[in-house]
Amino acid sequence: MTAEGEGLFPEADLPPPPAGAVPLAERVRPATLDEFEGQDAVLGPATPLRRAIETGRPPSLILWGPPGSGKTTLARIIARSARAEVVSLSAVAAGVADVRQAVDAARRRQRLGQRTLLFIDEIHRFSRSQQDVLLPHVESGLLLLVGATTENPGFSLTGALLSRCTVVQLSPLDDAAMDRVIERALTRAQGLLPLRVSLTAGARQLLREQAAGDARAALSTLEFAAEATDPGSDGRRVVDMDQVAAALFKPPRLDRQGDLHYQVISAFIKSIRGSDPDAALYWLARLLTAGEDPMFVVRRMVILAAEDVGLADPAALPLAVACQQAVHFVGLPEGYLPMAECAIYLSLAPKSNSALTAYERARQDVEATPTEPVPLHLRNAVTRLDRALGFGAGYRYAHDAPGGVAAQIHLPAALAGHRYYEPGDRGFEASLRQRLEEIRRRLGAQGAP
Repeated sequence: MTAEGEGLFPEADLPPPPAGAVPLAERVRPATLDEFEGQDAVLGPATPLRRAIETGRPPSLILWGPPGSGKTTLARIIARSARAEVVSLSAVAAGVADVRQAVDAARRRQRLGQRTLLFIDEIHRFSRSQQDVLLPHVESGLLLLVGATTENPGFSLTGALLSRCTVVQLSPLDDAAMDRVIERALTRAQGLLPLRVSLTAGARQLLREQAAGDARAALSTLEFAAEATDPGSDGRRVVDMDQVAAALFKPPRLDRQGDLHYQVISAFIKSIRGSDPDAALYWLARLLTAGEDPMFVVRRMVILAAEDVGLADPAALPLAVACQQAVHFVGLPEGYLPMAECAIYLSLAPKSNSALTAYERARQDVEATPTEPVPLHLRNAVTRLDRALGFGAGYRYAHDAPGGVAAQIHLPAALAGHRYYEPGDRGFEASLRQRLEEIRRRLGAQGAP
């Protein structure tokens, strides 16, 4: 037990942090647009955004991109070009009071002729009330707002705030851009040049692959691997694949509430719909490895079994429901087995969306004719008054008719003859086409009673 008010690691027992202990990614952070890598589509020569930044007149921006794509770096470059004082807030910790305080400070700077760039990290976490506080000050130009988000801003930011900002989508760095980032870290005096570090070709490739377009992740791994590598007799540190692999700390990159979550599940479903079991298994593994709720994945497969396989293979839906029950009963890790089996089956099953399209046609008719009366012969005659009004009169009992199909109209009179379900030509559904043609011939043989 520790004494009251004393932590497990008293400050007196801890060594002071080394002077200048700044992460490599911060030490080699680009200071100009010419050094900024990987976003030529939005910041290449003669692009509107580059011109606006270079002339010192950038608009308020929402920078949307994955980790390590340069959102914070770009905000700093913009601040320098606009000669603005940077005020940084984290949307996770800041409240309305913090925003108001930043606004008050911006007014004081404005009186001195200085601009204020308000950088809000993870702006998608700002509440509506916090966003509303920003609106008049972004619109008036008091604040040059730069918000950074890894999530689709259309889902989390208000339309009012979005209308006052330009949304810029940044991409993960490609291999060429990542190579330039790594090379800069190796050759800059403020980088790893003093350690005389070199990378083997395999180590460089592994570093690129594992970073997955995240410059910060690549530099953090590189720094850790370099410092853990002993120098050779010539004083050089040669980092190989083993050292990079040992330095990797790769938590699964899949935020259940984030945009990537929806991208991966979308890829999974579209792979099954596209009859590609290999891709379906890959995306399933991505989901489960990242800690996705298996019941969420199974629910999506149940929906797909009805929406995309449907009557082309009527066994698909029962199998998907059985998968849901099995996963619920067994849980993980073994639950991946019925999930993999179901994903393979659904991928290889013939595809039909006829149930979806049939329902949509019927729904459109319902919206167009929402008050069409139920035909008298289909109404249930419960009371004497019902019978007096003709309810149920002329109804033909299907089991008494030849083939079990009674010739009568079941739709409202105004919609008689409308067809919604059209069988596909794949799998079991192809055999339904001939039966449906015969049923429709019988139903229309004698018209309405």
